[in-house]
Amino acid sequence: MSTHPETFVIVGAGLAGAKAAETLREEGFDGRVILIGDEPERPYERPPLSKEYLRGEADDKPYVHPESFYADNEIELLSSTRVTGLGAGLSELLLEGDRRLGYDRLLLTTGAVPRRLDVPGAELDGIHYLRTVADSERIGARIERGQRLVVVGSGWIGSEIAASARQKGCEVTMIEMASLPLERVWGPEVGRIYLDIHRDHGVEFLPETTVERFEGDGSVERVLTRDGASIETEFVVVGVGVAPRTGLVETAGIRIDNGIVVNKRLETSVPGIFAAGDVANAHHPFYGRHLRVEHWANALKQGPIAARAMLGQEVAYEEIPYFFSDQYEVGMEYSGFATSWDRVAFRGDVEAREFIAFWLENDRVVAGMNVNVWDVNDGIRELIQSRHLVDADRLTDPDLALDDLVAEASGSPR
Repeated sequence: MSTHPETFVIVGAGLAGAKAAETLREEGFDGRVILIGDEPERPYERPPLSKEYLRGEADDKPYVHPESFYADNEIELLSSTRVTGLGAGLSELLLEGDRRLGYDRLLLTTGAVPRRLDVPGAELDGIHYLRTVADSERIGARIERGQRLVVVGSGWIGSEIAASARQKGCEVTMIEMASLPLERVWGPEVGRIYLDIHRDHGVEFLPETTVERFEGDGSVERVLTRDGASIETEFVVVGVGVAPRTGLVETAGIRIDNGIVVNKRLETSVPGIFAAGDVANAHHPFYGRHLRVEHWANALKQGPIAARAMLGQEVAYEEIPYFFSDQYEVGMEYSGFATSWDRVAFRGDVEAREFIAFWLENDRVVAGMNVNVWDVNDGIRELIQSRHLVDADRLTDPDLALDDLVAEASGSPR
């Protein structure tokens, strides 16, 4: 019987990977822990890259752990290291330079990559995508000079970059295929609110518009749209979504479908290989389906669950999806997963941008978002998880305490 210490390898040195490595040590694992990342930086968090770090307001890079953490916890951090494939028998990794690394358990936290625009001129200088800290620094340097900016896409990245750029004095035009910002996520009622927020801050918003091509002499100078508009600019940021980084396992026989498919304990179709974070399409017990969630909270909480599963513990990832965004003076938190709804009900002052929005389907809350209203998100999650019928008129009545309504729906007095 072999007595050699086990080797657990984590590929992807972002938030999910770093938290998984931390958890392995916290849970008492005394074998080798190897964390591999292709960037030169140690693991960092991504939300500040479109906000305070982008605007130059942060004193340091948003690292997950202090520099000494990895050595202090005997975690072998291999930065600037590219994994090229999985070896025969799925028991070793192939590393750049013809190196091989064996493992007993493997966790894939490879994240996602920005989707690229495939139009003429897309390779001109001055066209940026945001994923890494280096990307944020390059964009931030342009924003600092107050240059004219075209943002393609009004999702999370596009909206936050547009807000940050306006706060630094840039002229900003936002191009969006849909009618409203983030319309696919929260529908027209809330989309119109965020459109007004951007326009109130001087953003020119072009709805139902797509890019035909970029033009310029070496560097981008103008954006031409398919409806014939020409927009002069000094740089462009494209934020049209991301794709899960599954290339490492696409020929390894591991099931892939909108990411790496994993069960509720984040294990892939190959025993002993796990996935977490942006790349993982995980079966969610509450929703009874697979979900791939591309937000900070998912990476933060899936990494530790995957680590415990690697150790053989009986665990399941069942957190209600959560994300947050800060744009200008408007902060928000959203919990839930809504693909359809009958009604969006508002509690509070929408005009003052201090409110809670509830998405209801069949008189049940399926998602909720608090905007500049704090310490209510736990209650929103309780409403969702209770699955109880709610009276929308009572839900939106400001004279009724939200905690009491949550208690009613949860069936427990307060």
